[in-house]
Amino acid sequence: MKTAYSFVVLRYVHDVMTGEFVNIGVALYAPAAKYLGGLCNTRYGRLTSLFGKTEIDGDYFRGLMRYIEARFDELGDKLRNELPLSGQPSDIMEIAKTILPPDDSALQWSEAGGGQTEDPAKTLEDLFDRLVARYETRVQRPNREDGDVWRVFKREFETRQVLTRLRPKRIVAKDYDYEFEHAWKNRSWHMLEPISFDLLEADSILDKANRWLGRVMNLQDAPDKFRLHLLLGEPSLEKLRPAYTKAENILHKMPGDPVFVRENEAKDFSESLAAEMAAHDKSA
Repeated sequence: MKTAYSFVVLRYVHDVMTGEFVNIGVALYAPAAKYLGGLCNTRYGRLTSLFGKTEIDGDYFRGLMRYIEARFDELGDKLRNELPLSGQPSDIMEIAKTILPPDDSALQWSEAGGGQTEDPAKTLEDLFDRLVARYETRVQRPNREDGDVWRVFKREFETRQVLTRLRPKRIVAKDYDYEFEHAWKNRSWHMLEPISFDLLEADSILDKANRWLGRVMNLQDAPDKFRLHLLLGEPSLEKLRPAYTKAENILHKMPGDPVFVRENEAKDFSESLAAEMAAHDKSA
């Protein structure tokens, strides 16, 4: 059965006088289906290519996009798990303004749109592909970021009420610390880390694997013990398969018995994780 939804686009407005902007995110709200979600693009290459003189702090931009997306996830989980209230927001704009209030910054919400859908999550993905992702350059498209891999797993986690159980956790060791964005605790910590190896060069794949090996090695003397679940995005270019195989071999050298999960295993992994969380709740 179809349900009504409203959506809004997040824009990077380069110059309010000329009206130049780039779509960088989409959020969708379907109150009858108790669904709220948002997707943001963590890539900023198109911004610098269009507005060449613009200097963008890449780490800050990616962190801000992840924060906005996470806030929609958080409020979406709350919406799904609470009883309907008379004060429920009327449309997506009301919610969007609480996450990113209107001001004179470069990030601005568009006017709201809407329609009817049988699957709000799928419609959100379609809107993101049509309004945001399709404008990435052809050179960039084979190069997926970690956030692109995360979205493959995210929908399965939402379906099985796993996403609401995950939260950030910083592991602090003697000489290094790192915050994992998706973690849950069952006696020890379990970290779910998306890693995209869908890159353009073999050296980039191997360098990324080595960085992760060094990162985990340097966290081993932390008081908080953890097990890493690597959510792996494989290369789309066949010529890079040998490099990816070597990258997996490098990752297997990680201490702590890491778990490897491929994108085609997302559904089974989500079901297994949901069952493990339910068993933990019963024993607690």
